[in-house]
Amino acid sequence: MAFPLTRLIRNRPQDYGQLPDGDPAEPPAQAATASNPQSSSGQAQGTRTATAPPRRPPTQDDGDLTAGQALRTPAFWLISFGHGFTSMVILAIMTHLGLLLKDKGFDVQTTGWIVVVYTATAMVFQLVGGYVGDRWPKNITLFIFTTIQAAAVVELTLSTNILMFYLFAVLFGIGFGGRNPLTTAIRGEYFGRTSFGRILGLSTVPMNVLLLIGSPLAGYMRDVQGIYDPAFLLLAGFNFLGGVLFLFARKPRAGRDSNMD
Repeated sequence: MAFPLTRLIRNRPQDYGQLPDGDPAEPPAQAATASNPQSSSGQAQGTRTATAPPRRPPTQDDGDLTAGQALRTPAFWLISFGHGFTSMVILAIMTHLGLLLKDKGFDVQTTGWIVVVYTATAMVFQLVGGYVGDRWPKNITLFIFTTIQAAAVVELTLSTNILMFYLFAVLFGIGFGGRNPLTTAIRGEYFGRTSFGRILGLSTVPMNVLLLIGSPLAGYMRDVQGIYDPAFLLLAGFNFLGGVLFLFARKPRAGRDSNMD
């Protein structure tokens, strides 16, 4: 169903005679009439009934960066590696949580309920994260949610009873859900919409490399040391480092950070 759903997506309101907030764009004929007060009444009448301008190919908006310009900004690399470091532990949790709980004496059904709790919490906090990120600076909001996520992983390693594991699930859901929409939205805010797809694709390369490392690293450390705690404490440290990288990411200033002509 993915392909037919993409036919419903609209990329730019300007392509449909609207402004970003849904306000109607001023038709060219109306602008011309407004600048020429001597226009005839017939022309004015025609202007009032002018239809929306035809769809046109997207152009680069003022302040938008190309993919090459984005690559030359510190923000691109801070966001890319911040996203990667904060995602490593997520894949490791999804892979190893059941085995970690088994080591601590809990059955598979308990793991299932914990996954349900952190997934349901994350669903709610995706909305919360988007709401807060529209009102606070996104880099600060990302730091807060990723720190909560890291704290949840530390709490997981300290857990010894079922209530502590459910506390982990709630905290992890808050951090994971809250950060999830913002890791994408911050790229659009910092680099604009014109080359958003290319910039997002390029920035996921270092993230995916780190993702490939996280889960095997946790398994290897478990096999060598006999417990998961050192591995997840290490991943929690990487998670916190990713949050710090988000915190230091600043929106590029056109003509300076991106070396634009």
